[in-house]
Amino acid sequence: MSKKVNKKIRATLIISASVFAAVVLCYMAGGFDYSEYKLYDLRVTTLAPYTRPSDDIVLILLDQDSIDWARQQRSWSWPWPRQAYAEIVDYINEGGASSFAFDVIFSEPSLYDTVFDSILNNIEGINRNGGEPATETQSLRSNPVFNDDESFARAASDFGKVVQTVFFSTQSGNTAKWPETLNTPLFDTSGWTQDLSKFNVLTGEIGAQFPVDTIRDSAGVIGNITGKADPDDVFRRHNLFAVFDGKAIPGLAAASLLASGLEPQISYDDKKQLITWGAYQIPVDKNGRTLLRFRGNLERYIPYTAQEILQSAEAYHAGKEPLLPPENFAGKYIFFGYYAPGLFDICTNPISSVYPGVGMHITMLDNLLQQDFIREAPRSVGIVLCLVITVLVCSLVLYSGKIPVALGTSGGVLVVIIVGAFFAYHQAGLWLPMVAPMVATILAFFASTLYNYATEGSQKRFIKSAFSQYLNPTVIDQLLANPERLQLGGERREISIFFSDIQGFTTVSEKLDPTQLTEMLNDYLSVMTDTILDSGGTIDKYEGDAIIAFWNAPLSYKDHAARALSASLACQKLLAERQELFYEQYGVRLLTRIGLNTGYAVVGNMGSNKRFDYTMLGDSVNLAARLEGQNKQFGTYIMCTENTFMQAGQAGTFFGRKLAELAVVGKTKPVTVYEPVSEAAWHEKQELFKRFDKARSLFYAAQFDQALPLFEALANVDKPSFYYAQQCRYYKEHPAEWKGYWQATSK
Repeated sequence: MSKKVNKKIRATLIISASVFAAVVLCYMAGGFDYSEYKLYDLRVTTLAPYTRPSDDIVLILLDQDSIDWARQQRSWSWPWPRQAYAEIVDYINEGGASSFAFDVIFSEPSLYDTVFDSILNNIEGINRNGGEPATETQSLRSNPVFNDDESFARAASDFGKVVQTVFFSTQSGNTAKWPETLNTPLFDTSGWTQDLSKFNVLTGEIGAQFPVDTIRDSAGVIGNITGKADPDDVFRRHNLFAVFDGKAIPGLAAASLLASGLEPQISYDDKKQLITWGAYQIPVDKNGRTLLRFRGNLERYIPYTAQEILQSAEAYHAGKEPLLPPENFAGKYIFFGYYAPGLFDICTNPISSVYPGVGMHITMLDNLLQQDFIREAPRSVGIVLCLVITVLVCSLVLYSGKIPVALGTSGGVLVVIIVGAFFAYHQAGLWLPMVAPMVATILAFFASTLYNYATEGSQKRFIKSAFSQYLNPTVIDQLLANPERLQLGGERREISIFFSDIQGFTTVSEKLDPTQLTEMLNDYLSVMTDTILDSGGTIDKYEGDAIIAFWNAPLSYKDHAARALSASLACQKLLAERQELFYEQYGVRLLTRIGLNTGYAVVGNMGSNKRFDYTMLGDSVNLAARLEGQNKQFGTYIMCTENTFMQAGQAGTFFGRKLAELAVVGKTKPVTVYEPVSEAAWHEKQELFKRFDKARSLFYAAQFDQALPLFEALANVDKPSFYYAQQCRYYKEHPAEWKGYWQATSK
């Protein structure tokens, strides 16, 4: 085994161990808990729409519309008389529901009973003072219409499956004992050998708040509505039961099942952390709480309103067709809760920060019925994941030696972690940790990359220093990423080629001393070069004042023709804007001619074994060079082939005119060439270009007599027309020399 391989293995082991130890220590200390909660919540909200709420659960909400309707139609002020709830319970009883759970605690006597008692007491006092008997008031007291709480209790007793609530609190709890006379079903844990201490034991100063005795004693089951949030104050879990006064008090969801007739015996497997209740299995965490699988907002359960139930009951008893027939509730588990502003309790959970508390109990029952609770993966699973990921990423980065490959594979690992966590939640009901494995991935990547940079970066810095004198920075970056490209040879690919030259540079150079000439040329070349490089072009070389460049190599661009044409127009625009500055500083004005062509060429590192450059070869390159010079024969400053102009037009909007069918020196086959112009020039000269197009068409149809006057009419304002007029005169005199195209006579 080579020394280099041994070094890589040692580096992999040391870096992996260091990163793994740091991540696991933070993971076990709870340093990632808050972030993990938030990423878990993202899974909940993202995947909740893909779950299906149980069809066996019905939600009835007392909302603001119901309160307004009752005030108008029944003259009920708030709070409602308990008779209203009695009517609702009676109607649900008609339908044969499995149970009816109130997420409301009726801890005070009915206001209507209190007011009525006060009135009757006053009447009785008057009667006693007057010596009259109190038989009338005694008759009224015995009338059920004036016994509001008892009417509600009667309806609950008749049904026998109504669940009332108990709330445990240090503030509002008023008793530390379970009432001896309260014989509603509780969970039977008599067969347990395990300690109940972790199952939400309510001790110390915590007291219980029950409904008023009349309502409490009429309940089929009493259900606990007290919950406990996670450390970030978000409710994600719920208890099947709570322990109070040594008794296992069912939660509201479990109480609904008990009220429907399910036997109360439950067992617990401490190893599996699993409660078994008849056919149901409830996974719990180390604190005896169960992770819920939320279905989304309560609207997914298609809630009914109290108003709809009361109207349906009224119609049903009047022999009319009800809005909601009683049979709609057959075999259903009914939950009733407040939903008017200021009335319902707010419970922050992964779905919403203002989630109604009744939704927690509904979700608990839904998960029970569908048996799809969420399990949290043990910490050991997270530790193993971190170990595997750390070693994998360190190995990939250290052995690839290429940042793009390392970055891509590390990014792939992150994607696998994310997708895997979402998949495990949705398909297996498993909460896999995300933060610790992701942190392990990122730390392993950066630690390994820093090591590579420290040990191999010196070689890359040498390459960059050696080649920066004569290669484009973009090419250098390619070489650093792919050192194998440091060889002679090239590849054939389509590129857009640029040649430019300053008009009359010899004359310009004679006016300036060497220092001024160098300064001016550097200024000019900087403007042109920056524009080309900013567009993604590669500078091939400088030849005095000439610039040679190309696009689509070494980096690929689908719109390379558009980039080349845009850069050429931008160069001319910037040069025009600097004309006065050049004149002030150097006493000259600079005009440059540009030739463009798009075609196939060989591109690559060419030269000798000791000295080579990244350049291009081919007929397409020669044609672009010839077009730069042909600007002189037409009086233009940009000329491009039809291929360049048409390809550029597919990627953007460009303006210009068809200039000629031109055969450059050394060629007998003509090419179509265009003169690109700016949008402003196009709008300014659009009419001129139309007249030019007409004259040009006549010229190439050899109708020189008709074309000549049209060109002459434009010759004073349009240089190409001036030169075309000369050609018309020549071919009128020498018609035998016409070949059907413009034959260039010089380079």
